[in-house]
Amino acid sequence: MSSRDPRAITIIGAGLAGTLLATLLAQRGWAVEVFERRGDPRVHGYAGGRSINLALAERGLHALRQAGADPGVMRQAVMMRGRMVHPLGGQPELQRYGRDDSEVIWSINRGELNIVLIEAAEAAGAVLHFDRRLESVDFDARTMRVCGDGHDQTRPFHSLVGADGAGSTLRLQMARHADLGERTEWLDHGYKELEIPPGAGGGFRIEANALHIWPRGHYMCIALPNDERTFTVTLFMPHAGPYPSFETVPDGAAALALFEEQFADAVPLIPLLEQDFDRNPIGTLGTLYLDRWHLDERAVLLGDAAHAMVPFHGQGMNCAFEDCVALADHLQSAPDVASAYAAFAAQRMPDAAAIQRMALENYIEMRDRVDDHGYRLQRALELQLQERHPGRFVPHYSMVTFMRIPYSLALARSEIQRGILARATRGLASLDEVDWAALDADVLARLSPIAD
Repeated sequence: MSSRDPRAITIIGAGLAGTLLATLLAQRGWAVEVFERRGDPRVHGYAGGRSINLALAERGLHALRQAGADPGVMRQAVMMRGRMVHPLGGQPELQRYGRDDSEVIWSINRGELNIVLIEAAEAAGAVLHFDRRLESVDFDARTMRVCGDGHDQTRPFHSLVGADGAGSTLRLQMARHADLGERTEWLDHGYKELEIPPGAGGGFRIEANALHIWPRGHYMCIALPNDERTFTVTLFMPHAGPYPSFETVPDGAAALALFEEQFADAVPLIPLLEQDFDRNPIGTLGTLYLDRWHLDERAVLLGDAAHAMVPFHGQGMNCAFEDCVALADHLQSAPDVASAYAAFAAQRMPDAAAIQRMALENYIEMRDRVDDHGYRLQRALELQLQERHPGRFVPHYSMVTFMRIPYSLALARSEIQRGILARATRGLASLDEVDWAALDADVLARLSPIAD
């Protein structure tokens, strides 16, 4: 098929979303080409931007299953049962995400996952071009200019999909053609990455099957396991201010002093703390909002290119993968590409907005609330209500992470449930004091049964 064929799709970006979508569409008979500005990671090594480990949950796993890519991915994944909370001056405590090991998330290295998906896309019949960056698009002539590795070409296209991340070049080109209503809200916090190497015997140095959190109110440190028996450690702090911030902690020596005071149990685990801190850049965090995701049948955006979010709910990749499945389904069922893009945007925009909001809220929970008595009391009550009212009271984290209901529905129900929990625990020291009759009545009155 030619690039002007109505069943030809050109994808910009061979990252996670681009390669998954390429696989899904090629499997369904579409002619798919993918253009990626970076080199082939199988040859040159992974040269991605952010390297925060990814948390793979049910939404993302479902998408990988649709593409038949889940076995290769899961061979490299490390199970995380819950949050291992390291309080200041106390003993670490595991707070499970779900009821048992059937409700877990998985830590996966971004680069390894990308390679699995590149190979899946090629096996499905997609054609990938590396070292080819998008320079410009003429939407009226339906041509695009791509450059790189000594090439400078103008190529025709039928329809473009922007899967090229938060700094999307295709989004920039679309915005020059039509107002997308773009705005970015930057978080006043950033991050630095460090590493916990394997132990002397080659194993994990701390509990492997957990996401470790050191919550400290206005800042925090987390650590996610890798299949190489390392942990990727990420320090999140304000960029500036009187609290510990990247302004008041400007170098490795200051970082070591901060860790010795606030994260003392982590210091022996990070032998290159000072060097890593000085060497690694400060990452920025922001939320991208658009009022418009597509230009009729000529172009559409998905994943971070359409709705980048902060990483604190671990749903950025899962949401992008869900986008891929939704777009592939709409392209298969709609009468034409323009209708498919419109239906895709109508379906996914409210859900993207919902998870963006929940991701911002979860940062406050992770850094400030997970070791708070009131939070722990409400979390324990959540689990009991889940047992008392199965299918009706479903914990917030479970709806987002272990189910595939729309994010917007999960947010709406979570707000109702938050009120129920707050009323039931107000002024209580323990769950022994709960008025179960009143609480059960409150649940039955406010929540209808829900099915995944």
